[in-house]
Amino acid sequence: MNVLLPGGQLNGRVTVPQSKSLLHRHLICRFLADGVIEDAFGGDDIAATQAVLRGLQTGETTLSCGKSGTTLRLLLPVAMALGRTGVTFSCDPQLLRRPVPAPLPMEKTAAGYRVTGPLAPGRYALAADETSQVISGLLLALPLLSVDSEIILTTPAVSLPYLTMTVKTMARFDVTVTKTPTGYRVPGGQRYRPAPMAPEGDWSAAAWYLVYNALRGENAVTVDNLTLPSLQGDSAVIDYVNHLPEMIPISDTPDLLPPLALLASLQPGKTTHFTGGAFLRGKESDRLAATAAILNTLGGSVKETADGLAVTGVSRFRGGTVDSRGDHRMAMLAAFAALFATGPVTLQDAQCVTKSYPSFWEDYTRLGGKREVLAP
Repeated sequence: MNVLLPGGQLNGRVTVPQSKSLLHRHLICRFLADGVIEDAFGGDDIAATQAVLRGLQTGETTLSCGKSGTTLRLLLPVAMALGRTGVTFSCDPQLLRRPVPAPLPMEKTAAGYRVTGPLAPGRYALAADETSQVISGLLLALPLLSVDSEIILTTPAVSLPYLTMTVKTMARFDVTVTKTPTGYRVPGGQRYRPAPMAPEGDWSAAAWYLVYNALRGENAVTVDNLTLPSLQGDSAVIDYVNHLPEMIPISDTPDLLPPLALLASLQPGKTTHFTGGAFLRGKESDRLAATAAILNTLGGSVKETADGLAVTGVSRFRGGTVDSRGDHRMAMLAAFAALFATGPVTLQDAQCVTKSYPSFWEDYTRLGGKREVLAP
C-alpha cells in the first residue's frame, strides 16, 4: 500500500499498543508456567509468538515466525529446552538474513531453522554486539534444565535494557538468574509459576508523539497509557525531548534512533551524533541507511558513519517520495516527517506498521494527520 501524506497537525489523546517487548516475554513465561497462551493484541510480531507457542503446545513440526526476529530468537532456545528436536522455525526471507549468533543445535535451511537436538546446560560464551535477543532466549530456556548454566558475554551487550527486562519478567514468574561481572549464572531445575500480566504502553511507539510535541513546542498529543518507572529502556525518550545532547549513544535504545533523528533533523544549525548503532544495519532494514535516505530525500542533512548518523538540523522538510523498505519504524518516520514538510510526502509500503502498531494509521488520521491511499 502506497499513501500520500499531505501533512496536517496532530492534537488529542492516544493510547499506544502495549509494549511488545514485554508482551513477548510475558507470553513465553506464562506458557512455560502452565501452558496458557494468553490473549494479547500487539501486532504481527505478538501474533507470531502466540502462533509458535500454540504450535509447541500441539506438537506441530513447522512453526512460522513470519518477520518477527524476537519470536525466532527467544523461542528457538525454549523449543530446544523442551526437547522439540526436528521442529522447524520457518521465517520470512527478510528475517532469514538476520543473525542468530549462538552455538545452538540447529541447522539453517532455505525455509528457516531446524532444531537438531536438545538444549544442553553448561557454559555459553556469546558475542553480544549484534543482538541481545538470543541471549534473552537462553535466559528464558536454561532454567528449565536440570543442571546449572552460565552465560559469558564476550563483547559489550547491545540493547542491554532488554536483557534486564527479560530477567525481571522471569523473576515475576519465580525464576531467578544472577548477574555476574561477565554475564549471568542460571540455576537449573527451576519452575515458572503463573503471574498476572502487568501491561505497559509501548514507549517506542509513544516516542513519536513525544518528539512531535517537542517539535511543536506544546503538549499537542497526550499518550494515556505510559508507565514510570518502566522496564523499557525507551522511556529515556523523556530526557531526550527535554534536552537533546550533541552525542547520543544509541546501543541501549536502538528503537529511539528514528524518532530522535527526526527531532535532531529539525534543530537548525545543530549537529547531533548518534553512535553505537552498527548493529542497526541488521534490523528489518539497514536502519542507519534507511533513516538517512528518508530524511535526506525530504531535505534533511544526514550523514552515515560507521556506527551511527551525524544529523545537522534544517528548518523544514520538503515533499518527496520515500520507501519504508518494509520496516515499520521507517514508515512511521515518514509519517511524522510529513507533518513538518512544505509539500506532500509519498510513502511506499505503508502497511508494514502492523508489525508493531496495527492502529497507527487510524490514530494518525484521527489526531489530524492527513493520508490518502494511492491506487496500486
